Amino acid sequence: MLELLSLTAGYDRRAPVVRDITLTLAPGEAVGLLGPSGCGKSTLARVAALLHRPDSGRVVIDGEPARGYRHRAPRAQRTAFGVVFQQPRQSADPRLRLADLIAEPLRATGRPEGAADKAAETADTVGLGSDLLGRRPHEVSDGQLQRACLARALILRPRYLVCDEMTAMLDASTTAALVGVVEEYRRETGAALLAVGHDRVLLDRWCDRTVEWSELGSRHDGLATSKSPAGRSPSVR
Repeated sequence: MLELLSLTAGYDRRAPVVRDITLTLAPGEAVGLLGPSGCGKSTLARVAALLHRPDSGRVVIDGEPARGYRHRAPRAQRTAFGVVFQQPRQSADPRLRLADLIAEPLRATGRPEGAADKAAETADTVGLGSDLLGRRPHEVSDGQLQRACLARALILRPRYLVCDEMTAMLDASTTAALVGVVEEYRRETGAALLAVGHDRVLLDRWCDRTVEWSELGSRHDGLATSKSPAGRSPSVR
C-alpha cells in the first residue's frame, strides 16, 4: 500500500501548493487524481514518487516510511516507482539515443549487464520499433518519445506507476495504446497506479476510482471519489 499522509509541499514554504493532503493506494489499485491545471496535483505526484521532499507529512511505502527523496532515497524504495511525465521532451535527455534513454534506470541503479537487450525487449512491449532505438529525441515524434519514456518507467518492474498527465499531448489512438500497455503491465505484475489528469472521462474509464482534488484533505483520506463505470471502454483498456 502507498500512503500519503497529511502532506504539505511546494516550492516556497510560505505558499505551499499542496496543503494537508491524505491519499492512499491499495495494492494493485488504480486511482485517478482529477483537478485543474496548477492546483498542485503534479507536485503531489512527485512527492508520492519520492522525487520531491514535502514540507510536512509522511509517505509510507508498503508499511515503511520513506527514508529519503530523489537520490537520497534508498534504492529499494526509489525503484519501487515508475514515473511518466506529461511532456516527454522535458523529461528526456536530448543527447541520448532512445535505447540508452530506456536503459538509463538500469545503469543508474548499478545494473548495466544486459541493459541493451532489456531495453529492446521493453521497447517492444510499448510498441516502439527497433528501428527507432538508435535515434535521439529530436528525431522521433512526441508519441514515439512518450513510448520510450513509458518503457523507461517500466524497465525496473516497479510496484507503483505514477502517470502525470501521460497522455495529455497525445492523439486518441496513441493514448489508447499507452493506456493499454500500462493495464497489461498491471495485470501481469499487480502494480498499483496513480494517474493524474484533468480528463474525467479518461480517468473514470481507466481507474478503479477517481479522486477530486478539490475535496481532498487529511480528513477525507482520498474517499471523496466518483466510481468508474462497471463497463469500461475498450479504447482505454
